[in-house]
Amino acid sequence: MPLKMTHDEVAALLDREFPQVSAHFTIEELEEMRIRVRLNVGEAHLRPGGTVSGPSIFALADVAVYMAVLGMIGPKSLAVTTNCSIDFMRKPAAETDLIADCRLLKLGRALAVGDVLIFSEGVGTPVARASLTYSIPP
Repeated sequence: MPLKMTHDEVAALLDREFPQVSAHFTIEELEEMRIRVRLNVGEAHLRPGGTVSGPSIFALADVAVYMAVLGMIGPKSLAVTTNCSIDFMRKPAAETDLIADCRLLKLGRALAVGDVLIFSEGVGTPVARASLTYSIPP
């Protein structure tokens, strides 16, 4: 199944539908069943102890799967997360952007399943791994 939205179209949809968060995320690559998204880490994403907060890491995983799904199915902004499991494996550095490498494992008519590895920029070992399921509207 080919992409139904381009990199720029997915970014524009995020800007339009979720302006409160779109400035925090940058799509670096979008291809069939895959996306790479950057969390532009700022003060709002930090927690005590010099690290990025868990909710910020979750948001990156969630946004990555959402944008990968939209790239494949088109502008159906009512797709929603129905399940998420996340493993926090290492402490990410507070002053470093996070990168999500996401691939869709299943894309059906009603459900999509994605796997996400999250890295601190420039570090080869992941800081988190997430698996998400999305419900696709009819």
